[in-house]
Amino acid sequence: MLSTTIGNDAGVKIATIEHLMSAFAGSGLDNVIVEVDGPEVPVMDGSASPFVFLIDCAGLVEQAASRQAIRVRKTIEIWDEDKFVAIEPSQGFSASFEIDFESSAIGRSTGFFDLHNGGFKRDICRARTFGFEVEVEHMQKLGLALGGSLENAVVIGRQDQILNEEGLRYGDEFVRHKVLDAVGDLYLAGGPLLGRFTGSRSGHDLNNRLLRALFADEGAWELTTDMPQPTVLPSGGLDQHFDRFNSVQIAATA
Repeated sequence: MLSTTIGNDAGVKIATIEHLMSAFAGSGLDNVIVEVDGPEVPVMDGSASPFVFLIDCAGLVEQAASRQAIRVRKTIEIWDEDKFVAIEPSQGFSASFEIDFESSAIGRSTGFFDLHNGGFKRDICRARTFGFEVEVEHMQKLGLALGGSLENAVVIGRQDQILNEEGLRYGDEFVRHKVLDAVGDLYLAGGPLLGRFTGSRSGHDLNNRLLRALFADEGAWELTTDMPQPTVLPSGGLDQHFDRFNSVQIAATA
């Protein structure tokens, strides 16, 4: 619910992998061994930036094999009440996201991000995870999020104020972090996706269900060695883009 966990048949589990996976995706790294001495990947500063920095320091090695991408061939949508995720055919990978919180510190925010040609490092990787002071206190009473602090998350206080002294890294850091999470979750597909991702009020669970639905339909995807191409903002703008999905859901419900 609050992070992405992987496991195997032997019962071994590693939690909170989404920020590291996001750094891999944004850095074009698709063959790597990760050794973790503990139950979860370190949260670092709550973003993917420290992982990207270390990857850049180490450098990448080009291998003698064609990189395979996963081309989305038809639109897949997953709905959960007023939340949804979708992946549509595209010549590259882009993400549109919408969040809507009652807190005035966050409110409603949308964003479209093309993640080619350095887009991930420039626009997404520094966006930190976020939460509310009252939620953190409740979780810690239950023995969860014991390492949570202002050093690794943006925290919204009881009066709807940002408690971090340095403020936000981006004016819309909240929606950018949701994109960061989605990029990491979708990289569990096993390679880069050629598809246009759209998410509204969604999280790790719906991202995972979207991948499962995509691969459950053999006609919805194919492997390709085509290189991802830059994509542009959906025609009509973001509001019209999200309204298109909402109108389809309303018509289906009626």
